[in-house]
Amino acid sequence: MVKKVSIIIPFYNCPYVGQAIESAINQTHQSIEVIVVNDGSTKYTEGITPYLDRIIYIEKPNGGTASALNKGIQNMTGDYFCWLSSDDVFYAEKAEVQLKRMDEMNSPVSYTNYYPIDENGEIFAPLQGVYVEGRIPFLQRMQIGNIINGCSVMIDRNIFKEIGMFDESLPFTHDYDLWLRILHKYEFLYIPDPLLNYRVHQEMGTKKHAHEISAEIRKVQQRHSASMKLLFSLEERYSGAIKIRPQPINRRIY
Repeated sequence: MVKKVSIIIPFYNCPYVGQAIESAINQTHQSIEVIVVNDGSTKYTEGITPYLDRIIYIEKPNGGTASALNKGIQNMTGDYFCWLSSDDVFYAEKAEVQLKRMDEMNSPVSYTNYYPIDENGEIFAPLQGVYVEGRIPFLQRMQIGNIINGCSVMIDRNIFKEIGMFDESLPFTHDYDLWLRILHKYEFLYIPDPLLNYRVHQEMGTKKHAHEISAEIRKVQQRHSASMKLLFSLEERYSGAIKIRPQPINRRIY
């Protein structure tokens, strides 16, 4: 049986949403479900209209990205979850290649390489994915800050039943928080293929909310400090690795 992949697109006042939907519905994988969650948008909804017969469309009051993603997860019927921001673009083979690699490695969660693109969809810098070899070095790097682009992930839906969904009290770092929770039980498989174009523009959350994001990163790191210490103690019984003191880095939303 072909496994179904659910692609969830949170949407809030984004002019690029049509490009995101187009990339999701044109995946080469045979079984795709595209869910667009309108998080109380007041403009650019006309970008969704041409696709209404090919997507699942949900409207809700504004509650932030985490609430929109959770609404999508609650309504998805796929075996795997993918998140696509409404200003980003999937490569056509994204779901097919990522799922194949995960099946080969028996991995329930993965993230991929990606290119940054500008407002016009042009690649303007080299590949941005971060690969860290080894369990302990990866945990150390994740203590410093989030190196996983949320729109590059693919997650077995059963992980949400076990770990929980995104924390809606975290407007900007709900992804970082979830990845840290997942890391206590699973390893993230890294796929070096570029399967995502990540759009950088003036209206992105990282640029508009830099101060709030830095504060929230510290909050998440403090929240997970004790559990990460415990995780390290278990891992270091076999490795003797040295801890790295965490420092905040910038994040982005939508």
